[in-house]
Amino acid sequence: MTKLVTIFGGSGFVGRYAARRLAKDGWRIRIAVRRPNEALFLKPYGAVGQVEPVFCNIRDDASVRAAMVGASAVVNCVGVLSPSGKNGFDAVQAEGAGRIARLAAEMGVARLVHISALGADAASGSTYARSKAEGERQVQAAFPAAVILRPSVVFGAEDRFFNRFAAMARTSPILPVIHGDTKFQPVYVDDVARAVVAGVDGAAAGIYELGGPEVRTFRALMRDMLGVILRRRKIVDVPLVVARVMACGFDGLSKVTGGLFANPAATRDQLKLLAKNNVVSPDARGFAELGIAPLAFESVLPEYLWPYRPDGQYARQHEIKTLPKV
Repeated sequence: MTKLVTIFGGSGFVGRYAARRLAKDGWRIRIAVRRPNEALFLKPYGAVGQVEPVFCNIRDDASVRAAMVGASAVVNCVGVLSPSGKNGFDAVQAEGAGRIARLAAEMGVARLVHISALGADAASGSTYARSKAEGERQVQAAFPAAVILRPSVVFGAEDRFFNRFAAMARTSPILPVIHGDTKFQPVYVDDVARAVVAGVDGAAAGIYELGGPEVRTFRALMRDMLGVILRRRKIVDVPLVVARVMACGFDGLSKVTGGLFANPAATRDQLKLLAKNNVVSPDARGFAELGIAPLAFESVLPEYLWPYRPDGQYARQHEIKTLPKV
């Protein structure tokens, strides 16, 4: 094993799946994270010494440079859903992404794969979306040959989407949704990891928009999820004015407590994201150009949402098919 790839944010949701696939391909993997001790679970993904977590702060040039020494490929999976302290949207998703690309170019790294988001838009009202777009701009400016991946909402065993609402449905008689008509194209996390591998191996070039084979409204996704966990819950559309007041209050509480209180609902910034469809553009390159057939979310959800069923793993499979729609 002589090939070395540095994965920034390699212990995160997408990063861990990319690490597993790259380890199987024979790469030596350096996992660059803020808390290496919390990334030790990745070491068994490869042979002894093949996967090594190291400390890195992507806000610091010296730290990023040290994490790249000897690497022939770099993957940037770092991202934040809500800002916390110095790790704001711009610091992480714009400046951090640009720093990684600039130093990768300076150090002669052969390939760079950058994970962006389908909603990246410099003109968006969302700070998250604007920072993602600025990150792409800085990456392309510093490393023109970089592969940029823009996934829609990503699902999988560790996701914060279906798991979050399934947990809510386990205890609440209602399931609140905001912008229920907004369309999503859920993409399986391991399919995104396969796209990462294609970029690292040199089988991809440019920008790819990644979405699964199915497009659903937010409301329809919740119905499908309830069918999988065998729960009858009333899906309630939360008026936007109410959602804004709640988000403002929770955001304020999070700020006052220094991030100790995590917003349990959507933030004000996420409300702006939810107002826009999150689907692959008609003329965009995607999985087809990478030779990847993405999995449908309906074929994967039962594999990890079963703990939310009334009878857990003992629920009879035929019940999933006969449960009435709500």
